[in-house]
Formats: sequence, C-alpha cells, structure tokens
Amino acid sequence: MQERKYSVIVFDLGNVLLPFNNKLIIERFNKVSQGLGDKFLNYYKENYFIHRNFERGDISEDEFINLMLNVLEKKVDKNEFINAYSKIFTVNEDVVSLIPELEKKYMLILLSNTDSIHRKYGWKNFPFLKYFDKFILSYEVHAVKPEGKIYRAAELYSKKPSNEHFFIDDILEYAEGAKKTGWDAVQFTGYDNLVKDLKDRKIL
Repeated sequence: MQERKYSVIVFDLGNVLLPFNNKLIIERFNKVSQGLGDKFLNYYKENYFIHRNFERGDISEDEFINLMLNVLEKKVDKNEFINAYSKIFTVNEDVVSLIPELEKKYMLILLSNTDSIHRKYGWKNFPFLKYFDKFILSYEVHAVKPEGKIYRAAELYSKKPSNEHFFIDDILEYAEGAKKTGWDAVQFTGYDNLVKDLKDRKIL
C-alpha cells in the first residue's frame, strides 16, 4: 500500500490547543447574584441553537450580547459579560510545543467553531498562533463543524488535495466530518496519543 502523503496539518483550537472551562462563567455570574449563573447555564443549554448561530455568523456580536444581557437580567454590563465569557482559556503547553516543529515541514491551519468575542477577547494574543498559516473560523466562513463547507474552506486556502490534510479535533463527530471530505483525522485524547498518531503517519 502506498504511503499517504501529508502537506497540511489542521488543528482544532478548543480543548486541543486551548482547554477551556465554562464553569468559570457560571461561577462569576453566581457571584453577581445568587443563582444567576445557573439560570444563564440552563438558558444556554436549552437554547444551544443561539450559540451555534453565533458561531456560524448568522447573528451579530451585538445581537448575541444583548440577548445574553437580557438573560442575565441586566445585572451584568457588556464589558463584564465579555470578560466573563472570554476568560476561560488556558494553553495546552505539551501540544503547543509540537507546533514549531510541524511548521518547518507542513502548512498549518487552525480550524475552529468559535465566535468573534472569544477570538478578540479570549485567545487572539496567544503567541503560538503566529505559526499558523491560516485561521478558518466558523463565524467567518458561515459554517460549523461537522458541516462539509468548513473543511472545504480550508482546502480553498491550502490548494492541496483533500487526502493530504490531517486533522486533529477533540470531538469525534468533527474528526469524522473531516474524513467524509477525504481528510485523514483523529480524535484528540491527549498528548501521548497524539504523538503516537503523528509518528504512525511519519508526520513527526
């Protein structure tokens, strides 16, 4: 069997490169007013389509913020909301340490279901992002994983055949979505397993 050639490594952002903790949002709002964070969480879960629509760019940042401020009974102002909503990320240093090495041999693309608030106030200034050739962000391309359009947006940039893309995502459904478009993909379950996956493919 002919060995597969890889030219593009595509990383998911959340919980691969940047673990995030949504509980921090709930805790902050509960400190503002007892039960406010829990109310916010319940609304968010029951109306998850709003979050998805925001990530897909179907509703504007202002629309999303105003809706959330109403849910929070106007007990939180816009800046407080943005701060609480965005300060949830930490860096997965082990995985990030692989990026400068991969960048020497491969095109690197970041492909994320994300929104404009998280980008501007949450993760925009992390130094490792400079190694990426391109960001493919759901709200900019108006598609979310596992929709085929978001993977094709990466191919439009890379100009490489589908089968030369290798994708890493913590959500199995999104990795499977990439495979349906002809990519190779793995579910991220930890640094050691990722290194094994990369070495098995002679990427590392």
